[in-house]
Amino acid sequence: MSQTVFEFRLPKGLLDEQGSVHRQGKIRLATARDELLAAKHQRVRDNPAYGTLVRLSQTLLQLGDRTSFKPEDLEHLFTIDLAYLCQLYNQINQKGHAHADVQCPHCQNSFEVDLSNSGESLATP
Repeated sequence: MSQTVFEFRLPKGLLDEQGSVHRQGKIRLATARDELLAAKHQRVRDNPAYGTLVRLSQTLLQLGDRTSFKPEDLEHLFTIDLAYLCQLYNQINQKGHAHADVQCPHCQNSFEVDLSNSGESLATP
């Protein structure tokens, strides 16, 4: 049976309202339903980049002693932690590798594309 839940440790950690830092966590593989829910989310319609937080909030199973997340909760992640989670999400949902064979629609040449941060900006959450 293939692995569907992955443990991780954030570089900095999520700082909650009480001042506690949450670093140890678990994330599960994404499903088609996760993608559909993200696409329907109003904030994603207004700002497609917000889909990252919606998808992460759905697939995060645990972070410290927390087991439930809203996208708004993840707005408080440090940038390095968001980048880490995006990289992890992409890696586990692409079977450990982040490459795809594609074909240019103009010249029909085939080549491999690195998808490790596809659609994600490491500079801004």
